[in-house]
Amino acid sequence: ELGLSRQAHGQVLVAGFISNVVLSCSIIDAYAKCGQMESAKRRFDEMPLKDNYIWTTLISGYAKLGDMESAKELFTKMPEKNPVSWTALIAGYVRQGSGDHALDLFRKMIALRAKPEQFTFSSCLCASASLRHGKQIHGYMIRTNVVPNAIVVSSLIDMYSKSGSLEASERVFDRYGDKQDCVLWNTMISALAHHGLGHKALRMVDDMIKIGVRPNRTSLVVILSACSHSGLVEEGVRWFDSMTVDYGIVPDQEHYACLIDLLGRAGCFKELMSRMEKMPFKPDEHIWNAILGVSRIHGNVELGKKAAEELIRLDPESSAPYVLLSSIHADQGNWESVEKLRGIMKKRRVNKEKARSWIGIGEKVETFTVSDGWHHPRKE
Repeated sequence: ELGLSRQAHGQVLVAGFISNVVLSCSIIDAYAKCGQMESAKRRFDEMPLKDNYIWTTLISGYAKLGDMESAKELFTKMPEKNPVSWTALIAGYVRQGSGDHALDLFRKMIALRAKPEQFTFSSCLCASASLRHGKQIHGYMIRTNVVPNAIVVSSLIDMYSKSGSLEASERVFDRYGDKQDCVLWNTMISALAHHGLGHKALRMVDDMIKIGVRPNRTSLVVILSACSHSGLVEEGVRWFDSMTVDYGIVPDQEHYACLIDLLGRAGCFKELMSRMEKMPFKPDEHIWNAILGVSRIHGNVELGKKAAEELIRLDPESSAPYVLLSSIHADQGNWESVEKLRGIMKKRRVNKEKARSWIGIGEKVETFTVSDGWHHPRKE
């Protein structure tokens, strides 16, 4: 809490502990967690001695708030960089969706012989825009005898799956010895679901339970998504209904959103509405997004309109509900409603997000958007 952080700061000043590195670092961290970076920076500037941990705490604070310019400026000024400080900046770029910057930093880190941590690898694998870049990171890990933890292995499985190489995902999973981590199973089941292999994903769930790994909340989201994408309605409903009885997990908004997506994709709108009426809470954006998505699939204009209105009420600046509702009208040939929606967006100053693409050129990753004229032409 901000008030407590300021009280603690005041007590440190009164007691004359301003040069105590541990106390000062705790205060900077507290200010950063409250989003008060000006106060955190003032305390940082007051300190006569600063160790790597204090520098990294402030860098991480800026990065977590999305102020990458300040984070990078501070990182550049840091006298001695260590793997933790490199990782803090890399993770910040990943959170902002700037995978190109994250991977550039990783390469510089390797060139300067700084040893990456486990979290560095998982962050960079999340940032990989292509199979080639992901393989380069994996190759470095193999060459330097890095023994990955379950989070890094899960990141490798996810990277290979999203790059279209499911076989490589399965090889990584099979070669990892300790199969007692639920995160690992969740990622592999999700990869199978992503490739439309719902039956295989459910068999893997059975394998997971047989060796004593108990499904968690995320497991059930992954299982419901697998059923939804493979049209396994009965199996999905059975899993949803058994969550509380068998695993003690009370369904939340995300679970209900998956169930609605499952029922909606199959056209079971009567069951969908019945389930919604019995929900113990008001629908949030997860649920309305699911309803809007399935409304488009089946051309259900009235339900789609209701979902879009609720999403706009929850987040007036988001373009997504306008775009999806416009697509529903366009699919129905209702061009008058499409133009009306565009007019409303213009009046409310809601701008559609530009699509983004990545391409690897040499060792760099270039990011492009529609009508992007910033990049210089490259010689053949």
